[in-house]
Amino acid sequence: GFGVDLSEAWPARIQEKIREAGLPWKLVNAGLSGDTSAGGLRRLDWILRRPVDALLLELGSNDGLRGLPLEATRTNLQTVIERTRAKYPKVRIVLAGMKMPENLGEAYTRQFETLYRDLAATNKVALIPFLLDGVGGRAELNLPDQIHPNVEGHRRVATNVWKVLQPVLQPH
Repeated sequence: GFGVDLSEAWPARIQEKIREAGLPWKLVNAGLSGDTSAGGLRRLDWILRRPVDALLLELGSNDGLRGLPLEATRTNLQTVIERTRAKYPKVRIVLAGMKMPENLGEAYTRQFETLYRDLAATNKVALIPFLLDGVGGRAELNLPDQIHPNVEGHRRVATNVWKVLQPVLQPH
């Protein structure tokens, strides 16, 4: 929710959608603005101290914006998935994919996007193909930095997330 009130950020909007759908889930936002996949991995033990029935894994965009090696990002995300499943074998996982701006080069941009599809397929987890679909690159939906969504952008991100997350949260 960088740059917007936490109640307007997409995680809060997802909790509203959960409530409106009458589902018994409580969302815990363990994200940190500016965090990398390595930072998320370092915090994982702290996160896993509480029971985790579902994990929405949204990490790696800051890795890409910094041009970090893709194999490190892939390894970090894979490790998060493996360690979460090791502790909570019945966990439901959704991976939020990202895309990078073209200025990082065609090869890096293409490989970054593919990384999420490959991880989702390998681990048989649900995939949000592009978290910022319909928001990224649209000035009217972003803060002046043109990186972070504004309030309306967060509404649209919540819609993107909910399309994939809602079926995952349904009772089995």
